[in-house]
Amino acid sequence: MAETPVATLLDHFSRLEDPRRDNRRHLLLDIIVIAICAAICGANSWTEVELFGKAKKNWLADFLELPHGIPSHDTFGRLFALLNPEQFQQCFQAWVLAVEERTQGQVIALDGKQLRRSHDKALGKKAIYMVSAWASQNGMVLGQRKVDDHSNEITAIPPLLDLLEVSGCIVTTDAMGCQTAIAEKVIENDADYVFVVKENQSRLLETLQGLFDDPDEMKRVGCDYHKSVDKDHGRIEIRECWSTSDPAYLQHIASFADWSGLQSIAMIQAERRIGEEKTVKRRYLISSLKSNAKQLLHASRTYWGIENKVHWVLDVAFREDDSRVRKGNGAQNFAVLRHIALNLLRRENSARISIRAKRKKAGWDHDYLLKILTA
Repeated sequence: MAETPVATLLDHFSRLEDPRRDNRRHLLLDIIVIAICAAICGANSWTEVELFGKAKKNWLADFLELPHGIPSHDTFGRLFALLNPEQFQQCFQAWVLAVEERTQGQVIALDGKQLRRSHDKALGKKAIYMVSAWASQNGMVLGQRKVDDHSNEITAIPPLLDLLEVSGCIVTTDAMGCQTAIAEKVIENDADYVFVVKENQSRLLETLQGLFDDPDEMKRVGCDYHKSVDKDHGRIEIRECWSTSDPAYLQHIASFADWSGLQSIAMIQAERRIGEEKTVKRRYLISSLKSNAKQLLHASRTYWGIENKVHWVLDVAFREDDSRVRKGNGAQNFAVLRHIALNLLRRENSARISIRAKRKKAGWDHDYLLKILTA
């Protein structure tokens, strides 16, 4: 396998344990490679993975053994339903660490997404929820973790952080992730955090509003300030950020001592103008970074990249919400396949086209698919 076009990728998946006790007519790594290639080229179900394999059999045979041809969709489904999802994700993360160029101060966004069609009413199985980590500068999914049943993403974030290399980075989450335990975990991993504060931290929110909604109080404290203006297609976006690290004020924050590393608080006011219509929204932040309005505004804006460049793309280009893969660990493992495909497609940047178009081009053009696999 050392000289194949997928050697670098498969080096990190060779440690996977084969969960099959019998009927191993098809090699585990052959199945993994076909599934990854199929996911890149537009396959969104095990039936489509089989169709891809049969259509590309001669090409795949150039670097796979295929002792009994292309597996059936039932074989793909059974294998991925049995495959240990923790091992599969660890292999994925090992590959990402090998290819990612980690940048000091890079924003890493954490957010959860439900796989809506992964439920099975007949078996009383609820749709699974996955928390993903996205690196803003590299545009790559760094890892993911399934939220335990009868729990929420709060419990999934700390173990995910332990699996990632976040040292020197800035971790952001939505309001759900604004928790003292998560702040402590970020600091333990030698990173910084920027958290949005909402009603789930009501006392903290009231304290921040008490400062930033009072112009006289803001003037007395002396806040750092930064403003950005974006214009696009008749829409104007004005974002202003005020921040402070005033120790006298921070000490009055409810449960200040419980927030590990807390060094600054901030407010962002976002104004949107479309024609005569104007809307204004305010968000409040806490951070382990020293007061720097420009940096805090950038980190807050960057967080939304995981919604726009990961979750939205998975829904639109990969049709994730329509996937009916649900048996065993199948839904969780197919989510990892989609993340592998998305990372590979993003790393290949010679074609300035959408992810959906890249998937089609890869399916039509063997040379382009090889370029993606070796990017």
